[in-house]
Order: sequence, then structure tokens, then C-alpha cells
Amino acid sequence: MLRHLGLGLNLLALGLFFPGILLPMFALKTEMNAWFGQGRLGASLVDKELSIMQTVEELWQDQRLLVAALIFVFSVLIPLLKTIMVGLAWYWHKLQKGKRLATWVAAIGKWSMADVFVVAIFLAMLSTNHAETTTRQSLNMFGLRLDFDISSATQSMLGDGFYYFVGYCLLSLAASQLLQYGLKTQSAPAQK
Repeated sequence: MLRHLGLGLNLLALGLFFPGILLPMFALKTEMNAWFGQGRLGASLVDKELSIMQTVEELWQDQRLLVAALIFVFSVLIPLLKTIMVGLAWYWHKLQKGKRLATWVAAIGKWSMADVFVVAIFLAMLSTNHAETTTRQSLNMFGLRLDFDISSATQSMLGDGFYYFVGYCLLSLAASQLLQYGLKTQSAPAQK
């Protein structure tokens, strides 16, 4: 029973995984404004939404290969491999290799949390909320003095991809634990 629940959670986690890596994880906006007396001049410096896959692609194009590879490995490749292994362990439940695989997947559960760690670092590094900062500037040209204020504001928001990915991580972890426990309880009467 627990083994089937583990498989069901694993499949549900897989359903959350793909939106989690393809939908925007966060949005970042930076604006700069200048006020000249009653007039205002504004510009959007940064306005982007990025998913995990878009981030990997952008980092790869910017020649930040190590960071791109680490995010890809820990946030895409390892979660997919872990999901496949949980499915195989469920399928091979009567064989010793299925039990060993379930034990191995549960043992690397700590490593599978690296995807959560990567996303946490990723968000901490890229998503910042700064209150609006304003500085007063003066420009003197040909005896004319022009006073103006320059302000900038950075705003970040979590996207839907973040919530899907966190849901995937939690369900995947629960699925592997339930599967391992289900296989242990299934084999316990046979050993008596």
C-alpha cells in the first residue's frame, strides 16, 4: 500500500517538475527615474522573468559554464534520474535490486535536496527588493544650474515556477521515503 502511495506521489511530483523548470521562477524589475522640476524622465533598466531552464541557457550563453552546469545537474538532471529510479524500484519491488535501489534513492535524499539549495542560493543572489533610493544632483553649464533628483528601485517577485518546483521537491522526497518504508515493511514478514 505505501509502495503504491509512493509511486503515486512520485508521478504527481513529476507532473509538478516540468512546470517548475519551465515557468518563470522569479521576476526582476529595475527602474530609474529623473525629476527635473515638474518633469520626469524614466527608464526601465531590467525587466525580465526567468525560469530555471532560461537561467541555465542565459548563463551558458554568457560563458558562465560551471554555474550553468551546476544548476542544470542539481535542478534538472538529478531530479529526473531520482524520479526514474523511484519508478524502477516500485516496478522491481519483489527483486532484491528494487529494494537496494529504493534504499539508495533514500540515501541520496540529502543530495536530492541540493536542488532546493541551488534554488535558494539562486533566489537569494538574484532576487532583491530595494526600497527606492533618491539622490539629488546638480548640473552647472554655461552659468546655468539645473537641479534634479535621480531615483532607482529594484523589485523582485516569485513566479509560478518557484511554487511548482518546491512542490516537486517536497512530493519527491515524500515519495522516495514512502517507497523505501513500504518495501521494508513488505520484506519484513518474509525474513521471520
